[in-house]
Amino acid sequence: MRLNLVNLARRAPGSRGSDPTSIHSGLGKYTTDYGNLPERYMKRQVTKVKYKSPLGPEFIPQLKTVHLERHTMDRPWTSSYWTKNPPNRQREKAIVEPIQEKNWMWFRGDRVEILKGPDKGKQGYINFVVQERNWVTVEGLNTEFETIGEDANFPGMMIKSEKPLLVTRDIKLVDPTDEKGCDVEWRFTEASERVRVSVRTGTIIPHPKKAEETIDYKTRADYVHNKTKDTPGKVVEEITYEPKLATFEMDIMQSMGIKEDRVPKKSWWY
Repeated sequence: MRLNLVNLARRAPGSRGSDPTSIHSGLGKYTTDYGNLPERYMKRQVTKVKYKSPLGPEFIPQLKTVHLERHTMDRPWTSSYWTKNPPNRQREKAIVEPIQEKNWMWFRGDRVEILKGPDKGKQGYINFVVQERNWVTVEGLNTEFETIGEDANFPGMMIKSEKPLLVTRDIKLVDPTDEKGCDVEWRFTEASERVRVSVRTGTIIPHPKKAEETIDYKTRADYVHNKTKDTPGKVVEEITYEPKLATFEMDIMQSMGIKEDRVPKKSWWY
């Protein structure tokens, strides 16, 4: 495949020493783990071309792409995100407190206590993570009701949606010993295992099993390939095409055992 400007724009950002063949969507690990989509697909969906120079030797090859400046509850690889956030619309950048991926400690399935809003003091389970904004949603809590389709002859339909909460100030993980919110930090056990520990009691907060759940399977260990739909890995890695310099007609003649013994007549351009 020829590496054109669009393909070059999808390469992993970084220094000159980074691997130029790797492709990364630039999205957080815990944002994309449930979708279980290839990085190549997500990068292709989030890469939008803003300007591309015309073809021709008189033009300098240039390509400007649109960067994701604002993350919302809609995932950037979906059509709903780009419908609400067109590529050429200027949006105010959100200021987000940086948290390293290795220090992220809020996963789907964690039990948390809400610290603000009408549901202050209630506990629930995380069911959605937006790592780029330090957001999580708690199942059934901090909700907002919206009525759609209301007119003179129809009362409309009410939709309940869970609003995001900041992990740094709106929630706290629950200590399993006393079932109260607590401050948590990463520590190492005697077996050199990195775990989350309650600062107040020193209790280890286990990693929830729901964090491994994706749209394809509940747990990675229990996943079974579909014999009729899934293609085995050894079949995918098998080389079935060998590039040649021959034309399509020459390949057909070779496969059918046809030999060309005719001698073309000499021709002149003048």
